[in-house]
Amino acid sequence: MITFKPKQATKKLLSVLPDRARDVLEKRYGLGKSTAKQTLESIGQTYGITRERVRQIENYAIQSIQKSDVYDEFEPVFDELKEILNSLGAVVSEDVLLEEVSDDKAVRNHIYFLLVLGNAFYRAKENKDFCHRWHVEKKVADQVESALQTVFDSLEEDELVTEEDILVRLQDELKDLEDSYRDESNLKRWLAISKNLDRNPLGEWGNAASPNVRAKGIRDYAYLAVKRHGSPMHFKEVADAIKELFGRTAHVATTHNELIKDERFVLVGRGLYALTEWGYSAGVVKDVLRDILEKEGPLSREEIIDRVRKERYVKDNTIVVNLQDISLFKRLPDGTYMAID
Repeated sequence: MITFKPKQATKKLLSVLPDRARDVLEKRYGLGKSTAKQTLESIGQTYGITRERVRQIENYAIQSIQKSDVYDEFEPVFDELKEILNSLGAVVSEDVLLEEVSDDKAVRNHIYFLLVLGNAFYRAKENKDFCHRWHVEKKVADQVESALQTVFDSLEEDELVTEEDILVRLQDELKDLEDSYRDESNLKRWLAISKNLDRNPLGEWGNAASPNVRAKGIRDYAYLAVKRHGSPMHFKEVADAIKELFGRTAHVATTHNELIKDERFVLVGRGLYALTEWGYSAGVVKDVLRDILEKEGPLSREEIIDRVRKERYVKDNTIVVNLQDISLFKRLPDGTYMAID
């Protein structure tokens, strides 16, 4: 992607500095033989000075380079970096930006240093909502961040949406932005800026803090597996699906126990579990019968069977047998049944 040689560029820029100032920058940004970036404190210990003094030397060194004649020679380099940043959407997460320009960690360190030196580039520090990011146009950056926050606020706590849906929402919020910015690639890169939005292992987007997105245990993986399936599953099938979809070993007995304890699931048949969010109610067949009749009033046997079958995967005879409990249900003269208070 880049046409210049970052290491050669930084070497010449650093050449305008005294030895200690140059060494401080090389250590701070991993520009020397080691790519490890040292802290102010560790550098201070090397020279027997305070971390604040190291900070002062670092700032002095950067300003000295920016004021030097050599700095002006590299205007084409900074222009090229600006074009790259603009091509990535004008605002982009630090990790994504560096990954785009090089696979080499050492080269990335040199690019990062050039960004720090360049007057056209602004680095917004990580906060609770966004990761470290770089931009060249504050107006665009503000619009993107505002749109990302609005999209996040539009989601229910545990809601999951497709990538297509999340991209449409983001694009709608940025309709006032120039069309040249709002292509799909940029939208995806902008999503990477947000710490509140994330996608789960199945590619669905939602609240990054939700267990539906950051699955941590068998229960969460089971939820995603059943949701992906779209209809009730036997706990053995759920265990198999967890292994197939996520590459995680899920023992059948453990899976069954987790499904029983989690309110997101409801038993709808012999070993069959559905998601509560699908409208299924908890309880045994008699509980379901009572709930239906209390809500809808007297119903015929055929109507009752039809309603229960939407709640439970059981045989018709099982429903009829439970309906014969005279302590809970009463058959009226017209052949309908009602629940007894």
